Amino acid sequence: MATIKDIAQAAAVSPATVSRVLNYDQTLSVSEDTKKKIFQAAQELHYHKKSKQRPTKRKKHQTIGIVEWYTEQEELEDLYYYSIRLGVEKQAQELGYDTLRIFNNDSLKQLTSVQGIVALGKFSSKEIQELEAFQKPLVFLDSDTLAFGHSCVTTDFEHSVIKVLEYFLCQGHQRIGLLIGEEKTADQIDHLTDARLTTFRQFLTDQGLYQERFVKMGQFSVASGYKMMKELLQSTAPQELPTAFFIASDALAVGALHALQEEQIAIPSQVSLISFNDTSIAKYLYPPLSSVTVFTEEMGRKGLHLLHQELNEKTQFIPYKITLSTKLTIRESCR
Repeated sequence: MATIKDIAQAAAVSPATVSRVLNYDQTLSVSEDTKKKIFQAAQELHYHKKSKQRPTKRKKHQTIGIVEWYTEQEELEDLYYYSIRLGVEKQAQELGYDTLRIFNNDSLKQLTSVQGIVALGKFSSKEIQELEAFQKPLVFLDSDTLAFGHSCVTTDFEHSVIKVLEYFLCQGHQRIGLLIGEEKTADQIDHLTDARLTTFRQFLTDQGLYQERFVKMGQFSVASGYKMMKELLQSTAPQELPTAFFIASDALAVGALHALQEEQIAIPSQVSLISFNDTSIAKYLYPPLSSVTVFTEEMGRKGLHLLHQELNEKTQFIPYKITLSTKLTIRESCR
């Protein structure tokens, strides 16, 4: 490979002059003929300028702990939190973080080795204190923890329910039912008030359409959805059955759908259904479920981004809450 010295000999100039010309030194005073000779010699000798590269330090990877209020088995049965976790992990990979998954039945001691924590689900004040004890930046997903001094990402439950009920009313439905699960924190200590139940009750009460007997509460599972719908069908005369149901999760809706089909109640001609979450299962049922689409992966991405900000903030980080909107996705389960 040709060197600056080779070019200097060919052009009959000093190596210093060659170096300054090839680096376009504007302070160098040489004739245009000299510059031309140097460039011609460089071309003829196939000279390639070496790029100056600074020695790079190997990046030390930081690890983010992902703490779930579900066990691994429960997560497989409810794809909602699985999808949120995927969003966290994808954003972590893009930002160069490693991740460590910790499920509900795993030891929290593993968090001593992480640089930050993302907590998915509903946690009691006692559990929040346990996570705070690790003294790591901490962000919560699907739970409003701003009052505890932690950033969080939540979903706009109130307007989601209103959109569903307004749609049902526009379709002429007057008898509207609700199937919903009762939530507790991960340690089963605190009972949680679901904003969807509160909004459902208040909105239909204002319309003069709320009927307590059309509201069933159980667990967020397929079996519970089936059981609640069966109970409602058995306790309600066919002519008084709600013509529309808002169902607070896709898992509940799967069970409710099976119960209705067993009773040979046609969907959507007799009963319309709208579920919540819009996980992948919703579109593959028969009929495909209308659902409130929750942007779960985006929730995960936003949560990891908040944590990234806190980890890299030079001044005091101020916690804040991000509330994501939803979209009503209508499929064949509505008339």
